[in-house]
Amino acid sequence: MRLEPRDDFPHVDSRRPVRSSVVGIVHFIDYYCIGWYGQRMTKPRKSGADLSMPALLRHARLAYSAAMRTELDAAGYDDIPKNGLYVIGGLARETGTHPLSELIKELRLSKQAAGQLVDTLVTRGYLKREVDSEDRRRLTIGLTERGRAAAKVLSAAGATIDAALLLGIGPKDLERARQALFVLVKIGRKMMEQEGKGNSV
Repeated sequence: MRLEPRDDFPHVDSRRPVRSSVVGIVHFIDYYCIGWYGQRMTKPRKSGADLSMPALLRHARLAYSAAMRTELDAAGYDDIPKNGLYVIGGLARETGTHPLSELIKELRLSKQAAGQLVDTLVTRGYLKREVDSEDRRRLTIGLTERGRAAAKVLSAAGATIDAALLLGIGPKDLERARQALFVLVKIGRKMMEQEGKGNSV
């Protein structure tokens, strides 16, 4: 897909660089979603000042997931369940296998729900489940050949959105947005650690 600059791209307030960068991302995604899917992902706005940060993040995440789902469906990987994209994409960034217990913690799912997700991905040929070579009491999961192929499609779809963002808001605003999101990630991890300590008391 060829990406072209838009002359009617909404103005972003440069006096608020971090938040305005995230707002700019959402607006830019909206404009390309019109071409991709025939509609915006958010209601038309001149600025994102009235949008909460969770709403901005939700719509931005939807843009990535929609692009990934579209490409996966086209490539014949239309049977990946909810949360399956996270599992396949996460495993693709690692070497070897991943402890099942860590996956459950990262997804914040119950053991039963996580087990059902893994069972589905194993049955559909995306994952393989093995006994940990260092601790036979633990199970590990890894990608099969089909899983690795699906991960490549995921990566390519994500790169398309990344390229659109870079084209639309420029490298400086994109870097500011990454910094803001990274801070949110650290806040979330800290809260999870505190929650875990509270539950262990």
